[in-house]
Amino acid sequence: MTDAIPQILDCVFESWSPGIGDPGVAGWLTVVAYLVAAVLSRALAVTQDRQGLERTFWAVAGVGLLFLAINKQLDLQSFLTVTGRCAAKLQGWYDMRRTVQIDFIAGLIAAAVLGGIGVFWILRRTIRRTGVALFGLVWITGFVLVRAVGFHDVDRLIGVRLAGMRLNWVFELGGISVFIVGCVLALSAKRQTKSGY
Repeated sequence: MTDAIPQILDCVFESWSPGIGDPGVAGWLTVVAYLVAAVLSRALAVTQDRQGLERTFWAVAGVGLLFLAINKQLDLQSFLTVTGRCAAKLQGWYDMRRTVQIDFIAGLIAAAVLGGIGVFWILRRTIRRTGVALFGLVWITGFVLVRAVGFHDVDRLIGVRLAGMRLNWVFELGGISVFIVGCVLALSAKRQTKSGY
């Protein structure tokens, strides 16, 4: 396996190079939305009165969302897609890639859902403050992971336009929006608690 890594990397860098992944208005709007979500999440982590799970949740979410903002334009998931394609070709299982992709997508969706349920359980005492944002985070994570696999049927689906908007934008901005709403609700609940309402 380690002997194959240099060959796979040679193949990858013949097919992929870093660049702006989505230079249009919607792409940059998504980057801004990720950054707003990351800043709000950071603000919630910093304003927590004590150390604990809730502070950790907001801090980790903020770092993850900052990474996704950067990734949105560096298009790092296409690096993973090309790596998988090159590995499949060099290791002789390219003809079976559909089955592997379907199994991988099912695994990613299951991992995102189970991970979300696990985090919901861990944060159950704070769910009134974190629940909406956590739902948005699971939505975003699941979407990004499935998109990263590069399955052509998924790519076609998210490329469909409804009322002039690609479903890709609807799914991604929808998840980010839910997270932002969750942050705003948590911030307003914190202000109400401090003011004694």
